[in-house]
Amino acid sequence: MATNKRDKGKVHLAMKTPPIVSRQEWEAARQQLLVKEKALTRSRDALAAERRRMPWMVVEKKYEFEGPKGRVSLLDLFEGRPQLILYRAFFEPGVFGWPDHACRGCSLGADQVAHLAHLNARDTTLAYASRAPQKDIARLKERMGWEMPWYTMTDSFDTDFGVNEWHGHNVFFRDGERVFRTYFINNRGDEAMGSTWSYLDITPLGRQETWEDSPEGYPQTQPYKWWNWHDNYDAESSPNPKWVDILTDPQGAAARRREEERKAS
Repeated sequence: MATNKRDKGKVHLAMKTPPIVSRQEWEAARQQLLVKEKALTRSRDALAAERRRMPWMVVEKKYEFEGPKGRVSLLDLFEGRPQLILYRAFFEPGVFGWPDHACRGCSLGADQVAHLAHLNARDTTLAYASRAPQKDIARLKERMGWEMPWYTMTDSFDTDFGVNEWHGHNVFFRDGERVFRTYFINNRGDEAMGSTWSYLDITPLGRQETWEDSPEGYPQTQPYKWWNWHDNYDAESSPNPKWVDILTDPQGAAARRREEERKAS
């Protein structure tokens, strides 16, 4: 039976480890596994494409939340963007950790959230919602260093959308004043969330790049070119020529960079 002993940050395991092989054997084994990993990537892309073709459900009820500046509607949570991902986090009386902490699992997920500017650049808003009062949410966010918008539920939203007893991500799309529910994940589906890509892959518009299989008329731009520093999206609306150069001619760009470094040294 394997034993596990922790000592000054190290884990010592008595277990049967994989074989130790040469560099060539290791690379051959990696290449074999890479075939399966690429197949998994293609399968994940196909699933996201199917997700973008799921039917939508109209949200008839007018839900209200409490925000830092007072009462807001579900429509307000979009912050003017067409897509909203709303995560139900457990932070409220009765939850383990209250009032100092939110649920450990929800907190681990919150620690993984990428900078929101990248999602916003793809017309997508990420927000959290709990039952805790705003003053407690503000205190928690400051303590943990979290930046995402976080609202207080005031009605039956959690019950109506399957997150009254467990965490989950609900995805919405708005067309003017109309709001639609487009997707929902919970349980282990929440584990993958946190990166810009994992969030975009569950939205109705996806990553909005030309390589994606999306319905006709969906917004799409060239991959990579919209990427930016998180503090530069507002300052630079179009790609910098040097960044485009890296994408269109990576070997030439590398050579020119080396030449610039040589001249600077």
